[in-house]
Amino acid sequence: QVQLVESGGGLVQAGGSLRLSCAASGRTFGSYAMGWFRQVQGKEREFVAATSWSGYSTNYADSVKGRFTISRDNARNTVYLQMNSLKPEDTAVYYCAGARWGSVPVPKYDYWGQGTQVTVSS
Repeated sequence: QVQLVESGGGLVQAGGSLRLSCAASGRTFGSYAMGWFRQVQGKEREFVAATSWSGYSTNYADSVKGRFTISRDNARNTVYLQMNSLKPEDTAVYYCAGARWGSVPVPKYDYWGQGTQVTVSS
């Protein structure tokens, strides 16, 4: 079983930056693809970004391309989401997810974190 714990959320002004972290338990983290999703209350959860097990392959939602960067440190069992040029519409709860499928795109995620709130003020 893999446990995922997100951190780094908070309140930031439009145009600012935040870096989210997701710490994973378990010895198999390095073989998993990892992703970030976000959800606004009352709306469906949406894909943000994903990285393959090695970190060499990534993909992004069109809405965040050029502003967000996903990366991972397999030695630290951690995946990151660097968010720059934040907009009020980026406000959401951000979730980390892990998939035994190691490549991207990921057909199905197997593990989910509890989420961290990101609020961008105008």
